[in-house]
Amino acid sequence: MPRTPMSPMSAPSPQSPQSPNPPQPPRRSAGASVLTGGLLAALALAAAVTGAPGAAADAENVPPAGSSPVCAFYDGDGLTVFGDQGDRAFQVQCMLANRRYLPWDAVDGTFGLRTLDAVRRFQADHPPLFGTGLVDADTWAALWRGDVPVDAAA
Repeated sequence: MPRTPMSPMSAPSPQSPQSPNPPQPPRRSAGASVLTGGLLAALALAAAVTGAPGAAADAENVPPAGSSPVCAFYDGDGLTVFGDQGDRAFQVQCMLANRRYLPWDAVDGTFGLRTLDAVRRFQADHPPLFGTGLVDADTWAALWRGDVPVDAAA
């Protein structure tokens, strides 16, 4: 009797005795874990940011429609100063805008005069920081924690 080829619909199932390998559970990629962890971190940061707007904050300062208040440009504490450009400047500006020290239209990745003024106001509201305008390790720590200004805590 001639054999006819099997169609894909009639192929043996992976659990049939003809299959040499047992079925394997689906694999998770490392990217899925990183993505999930990143989303959780972003949500935690967003929750921390919304809780501490700052005493010198501008109540009218709201993110533009369609934007996200989550800052994810830089996660360190390297010295960031007037004239710097790039991820550290973006991070400082985004965190200051979230705390309403800087208008959202000033978040451009360049540490200019508006950012310098916002950093000084943030530092003045958060003793024992000094109003130098330099974003040093102590200023980064206060920005990351979302410290409530001393006046607002009273």
